Amino acid sequence: MSIDGSPRRNSSGLARDVEILELLGGPEADRNGGLGVMRIAQLTGRDKAVISRTLATLSDAGLLHRDPENLNYRLGSRVFALAARTLETTLAAESRSHLRAIARATRETTHLCVLRGGNVLTVQSELGAHEMRTTGWEGVITAAWRTPSGRVLISDWDRTALAAWYAEHGHDGPVVGPVDPSMAASGFQVLDAPPLDKSVVRDFESLLVELHRIRERGYATLDEELERGVVGASAPVFDFTGRIVAAVNVSAPKVRIGGQLDKLGEYVAHAAGELSRHLGSKLHPARS
Repeated sequence: MSIDGSPRRNSSGLARDVEILELLGGPEADRNGGLGVMRIAQLTGRDKAVISRTLATLSDAGLLHRDPENLNYRLGSRVFALAARTLETTLAAESRSHLRAIARATRETTHLCVLRGGNVLTVQSELGAHEMRTTGWEGVITAAWRTPSGRVLISDWDRTALAAWYAEHGHDGPVVGPVDPSMAASGFQVLDAPPLDKSVVRDFESLLVELHRIRERGYATLDEELERGVVGASAPVFDFTGRIVAAVNVSAPKVRIGGQLDKLGEYVAHAAGELSRHLGSKLHPARS
């Protein structure tokens, strides 16, 4: 019994719940927009009434969603939220040593970024040997289409997905703000961004051109688009399925990088490729 006197769930009960979640994350559920109570009972070999109660409990917890029209169950938003947080935590932990190596090699500040809706979130940063008087980015969210990391993160999307995404997010300002509200209270300032004529991407068509360029080169660059006097390069990180799950970014004062921005981009692409292979990717060869 549990502390409150209710029957304690045992591991076999949890295993049965996990079995249902796996079925609803499988190909049959994907093809049919979910699975109904009868089908889940058939696949698990369990009583329909027991399955019905279990599905209701999982739905109440936000782990499942029931379609009001066909009454099929599918994975709920809470599952995806948990998965996203787990992925970001894993990425941050697995990338730490790689980011440190990049920061040592370039002597510049290095970031790991992920996509959050229309924005880029910096989840991990490593300072370079040089002092860099610029914004601290860890925990800050920025409009994805305005940054090299954001453009890298959506560079493998098809035109239809990009059009829908841009229609929703294409007017977001450069810096949306910090994730932690306490950052604002401690003096977070919106960047003194350069005028629009410094922007490579101005609309949807120019975004498509830039994404094609990123796919061709394997990296994206930034030249004072987001902050005066600051340049940078970003490259994609792939997981074992070949999806882009993060971007590595190196930023530095323009006076130090000078005309070597593309050389920095090539190095960042190589380093991101090494991190990708560490995460199990076999589809992304590192650039030399």
